[in-house]
Amino acid sequence: MRMRLMLLGGGNALGQALIRLGAEENIGFLAPRPPLEGWDAASLTQLLDDTRPDALINLAYYFDWFQAERVSADKLDNQERSVERLAELCQHHNIVLVQPSSYRVFDGSRATAYSEKDEPVPLGSRGQALWRIEQSVRATCPQHVLLRFGWLLDDSAEGVLGRFLSRAESPGELPLADDRRGNPTPVDDAARVIISVLKQLDCAAPLWGTYHYAGHEATTPLAFGQAVLTEARLLRPLAIETPTAQAHAARPDASEEPQNAVLACKKILHTFGIKPRAWRAGLPNLLDRYYRHV
Repeated sequence: MRMRLMLLGGGNALGQALIRLGAEENIGFLAPRPPLEGWDAASLTQLLDDTRPDALINLAYYFDWFQAERVSADKLDNQERSVERLAELCQHHNIVLVQPSSYRVFDGSRATAYSEKDEPVPLGSRGQALWRIEQSVRATCPQHVLLRFGWLLDDSAEGVLGRFLSRAESPGELPLADDRRGNPTPVDDAARVIISVLKQLDCAAPLWGTYHYAGHEATTPLAFGQAVLTEARLLRPLAIETPTAQAHAARPDASEEPQNAVLACKKILHTFGIKPRAWRAGLPNLLDRYYRHV
């Protein structure tokens, strides 16, 4: 890898997966520790003035964007301003910006999978913030790759998967939507995609733009939850035998979560040659890591 790579967010689950996979392929990252209060416009300005990497992978707000149950409007506003400044700095210093985004930019009203050509209409505050961030990156920093991911899953105790497994240890009902669809995407797979993109950018291929990536085989939260419980039971006794079906409209997050979050991944396949991997294949490793932590 000729490019000097900087990773913001090396301490979170996706950052750690990226560092692990990079090490296997002899790819290293500058991964500075964030300030105590997190990255903001001033600290990012100082950092990039001092280091001048060739490419920057911005996972600084990964947990809030992909794993947190809810994020305050103030926090999202600050993050939006920080990414806006980051895009300006990358443009000024001629740094390639790799910026994650999410299926949440869509409202879920389509019956078929969303492609990059579909117009975003985000539902909740998180989706709206991500859509504004995407627009600001596109307008400010032409040398960008925006990666919209499906339902990202990691091994953190407080993440989406961790909260589900924690509830499965207590008796009672565990309701999940049976009429909502999306693509589970383990962080190891997302890291593989980022590395693949970086390798081609390292060859000076100007493949700027927006791309979708999500694990192979769309499913419902109910079917996904059942698959997780079956696999998890091999590692830990659980109180819940099977999740309970619930309508999307009855779910507490129905106003924020798109009912259809399925992403079409043809563009990333045709441009970068990246094939979607089956999410089921990534479950054993993910659960093994999760139970080693808790």
